[in-house]
Amino acid sequence: MSFASPLFLWYFMPAVLLAVLVLPRAWRNGIIAIASLIFYATGAGATTLLLLACMVVNFLAGPLLEPDEFGRPRPHRRAVLIAVVCFDAAVLAVWKYAGFATEQIDAIAELLGGHFPVVELVLPIGISFYTFHHISYVVDIYRGERKALRNPVSFATYISMFPQLVAGPIVRFKEIADQLPQRRLHRLDDIAAGFPRFALGLCKKAIVADSLAPLATACFRTPADEMTFAIAWLGAITYTLQLFFDFSGYSDMAIGLGRMLGFRLPENFARPYASVTVTEFWRRWHMSLSRWFRDYVYIPLGGNRAGARKTYRNLCIVFVLTGFWHGAAWTFLLWGIWHGALLIIERSFGLTTAPANPVARAWRRALTIVLVIFGWVLFNSADLGSALTMIGHMLLPDFSGVTDVVDEALTNQRLVILLAAASIFFLPAHPVTGPLLESSRSTPASVLRVGVMTCGLLYAAILVATGTFSPFLYYQF
Repeated sequence: MSFASPLFLWYFMPAVLLAVLVLPRAWRNGIIAIASLIFYATGAGATTLLLLACMVVNFLAGPLLEPDEFGRPRPHRRAVLIAVVCFDAAVLAVWKYAGFATEQIDAIAELLGGHFPVVELVLPIGISFYTFHHISYVVDIYRGERKALRNPVSFATYISMFPQLVAGPIVRFKEIADQLPQRRLHRLDDIAAGFPRFALGLCKKAIVADSLAPLATACFRTPADEMTFAIAWLGAITYTLQLFFDFSGYSDMAIGLGRMLGFRLPENFARPYASVTVTEFWRRWHMSLSRWFRDYVYIPLGGNRAGARKTYRNLCIVFVLTGFWHGAAWTFLLWGIWHGALLIIERSFGLTTAPANPVARAWRRALTIVLVIFGWVLFNSADLGSALTMIGHMLLPDFSGVTDVVDEALTNQRLVILLAAASIFFLPAHPVTGPLLESSRSTPASVLRVGVMTCGLLYAAILVATGTFSPFLYYQF
């Protein structure tokens, strides 16, 4: 079930909000947990059982990880933690990467004249996200940052909460633990604050991202012998905008839904295309993922405390994992390596901070977005050969124009939306629209709120009703 579908908008969301509002306060976590599992099961089917199995294992392990619980020595708690984290990682590895791994082994076997069976498993929706939620839960308890949840309903609410279950933001346990047992009395002003944020996300998704999707697809699917400089750059820029408006739109909808249900979910985007350095880009793009890797991988490895060489090693590990977290393909791995290499270069040459000179700052900002765009070509290409073909044409100008297929996809409406969306490349880094819309009572925020809630929401609803929506891009992860 997609947030941008008639089933969700007209039936599921109103029913859940109504139940949370009118039924006793003590039932709210239960309502959210049951609704979330129904939401997940509509898309995941039988793989919902895998989610439930992971929830049972991690819930039972929680109390065993608490410091000094029953006088349990630290080595025993550490053994439990390692076992549970290995279990969670193994679930993710088998269901997401077994097919890719066996394909590589089979390719090598064929070169040697043999054959190796390729594993084919259905990828459960959102497995990368709920695996990270489980790991965050057990690690935060082991570190003594939060107590384990004894109430299975509260635990199910945290893990399966439908606003963030299938595509984030990744909510670390310590960020939401205090909101689970004792939440303040739900008030209508939560809906008043959360619904405009949800509406903003729906507008981003339905009006911008879904409009640009056919054009990006047409460009990326252009055969290698028909690819041109114009198609390559048009496709790369269009996908750069499509991905941002799709994923940040989902995050806005998730944060807005969470607020309407009485939860404060963490921000996930902060105008990333306004970044002046790649280092800054990763402080603004998919912020919940960056924070997760920082807290549970980078810092435990030593962070930047043990000299430059180990810092670069840690960055390499983090971004290799970041690439593979997104998907089991060489393109994702190279995308991660690309960004890791850029961060190492910036750190090596002291380029992690923005220059004070306005002209130099503008050039650095332009260079950063170009480097990010090249990375998105790797991220979105079907295979490594297609990515290299497209990047090659981006680096070699020609005057061949576009193919008939791309020209047909580039309608006047899409061109207008593309140009309007591209204005985000030139906007200042602050203020960030989502938080401003949700919390500010300033005149600009009020004007934006009225526009989103009237013209924007009406147009987006019409697009959804006519069936022009598409699945969110991050559902595949």
